[in-house]
Amino acid sequence: MQRESVARPDELGRLRASSVVVPLTPSPVAGASAPRRLRVAIVAESFLPTGNGVTNSVCRVLEHLAARGHDAVVICPGPAPASFAGFPVIGVPSFNYRQFPVGMPSSKVLRTLASFQPDIVHLASPFILGAVGVTAAGQLGVPTVAVFQTDVPAFAARHHMGMLASTAWRWVRRIHSQADLTLAPSSPALQELRDHAVPRLALWQRGVDSERFHPDRRATPAVEELRARLAPNGEVLVGYVGRLATEKRVQRLAALHGLENLRLVIAGDGPHRKTLERTLKNATFLGWQDGESLADVFAALDLFVHTGTAETFGQTLQEAMASGVPVIAPAAGGPLDLVTPGTNGMLYAPEDDADLRRCVETLAADPEQRRWMGAAGRIGVQQNTWELLGDELLGHYRGVLESRAAVAQLG
Repeated sequence: MQRESVARPDELGRLRASSVVVPLTPSPVAGASAPRRLRVAIVAESFLPTGNGVTNSVCRVLEHLAARGHDAVVICPGPAPASFAGFPVIGVPSFNYRQFPVGMPSSKVLRTLASFQPDIVHLASPFILGAVGVTAAGQLGVPTVAVFQTDVPAFAARHHMGMLASTAWRWVRRIHSQADLTLAPSSPALQELRDHAVPRLALWQRGVDSERFHPDRRATPAVEELRARLAPNGEVLVGYVGRLATEKRVQRLAALHGLENLRLVIAGDGPHRKTLERTLKNATFLGWQDGESLADVFAALDLFVHTGTAETFGQTLQEAMASGVPVIAPAAGGPLDLVTPGTNGMLYAPEDDADLRRCVETLAADPEQRRWMGAAGRIGVQQNTWELLGDELLGHYRGVLESRAAVAQLG
């Protein structure tokens, strides 16, 4: 696939006068008490049809923008759907890395931004395509909000690529230093960014659909049938949900081998699946789940186990908690914000598989503890709605716009 170039600054005038790439509709004049309608361009490192945390959060943000009457456009690796939530989606050329589409630098980013004329550019987990997005926004004088979500340096370190990890942090710092604001999903991620001298930081966590992910779903015929199939003799169902990739370290669940009255279920797909099927011979692999089927899987579980140690947040932990399922996670990264040991679950030493096994064995043998831990988890996350987090994000957008306006007045 031929690589497209990023437009030079001397091309900006021609691009602004060129044919419109994205339909441009005038925003209505806001009333005295009504917030101004915003035009938001989202440059996403990942989007549909690829399913992951970045895609999920971008979809929820777009739905919220639509619900609040704002305008948006998405720029992402192609192929992608033509639209989402009523907003156009612009795909750029991409290549596949470990079944993951990676957007290539493309002049389409600048052309789309120039024609759409956004008030603000939202950079979703910027690294390659996001680097183009922040540069293009700078050329156009448009403010940017960057969302740190994928810890690429930690991924490199996990694969014993120390030099690459150091280079990745320099690149992350370069991208985020150009943004007006960087949002981190957890307090450990926020501190990590501070430690690497990334400026202008704020915390923005993630919402969860506590209506879809609900303990009452466990009593539905679909979930009862699923439990009967997965645990025909009433075994304790221990599950993992997520992408099956090396960095997720799902192979650590082999430490559970030999525990009595326990069945292991894995929902998800990815490049590591065949290896995992050979390693975890006694596990049931359900493949990729989404929507109602995903909620059914969570509701069917007795315990949810998280295995990755480089998570900036841990969205599946919230979905398990909303479903009334106690969680077990490593004491590292995003889970530190979500899991209160002894209250809604347990934390194990990040590199200690024997400790992981101990936690699972302890809760698997104590249904009463699981019950009240699940109830506590539900109480803790059910107010973390995407509506609330969406409004918080809009507040961050407006704060950046107000800061830009104040600086312009001073100038």
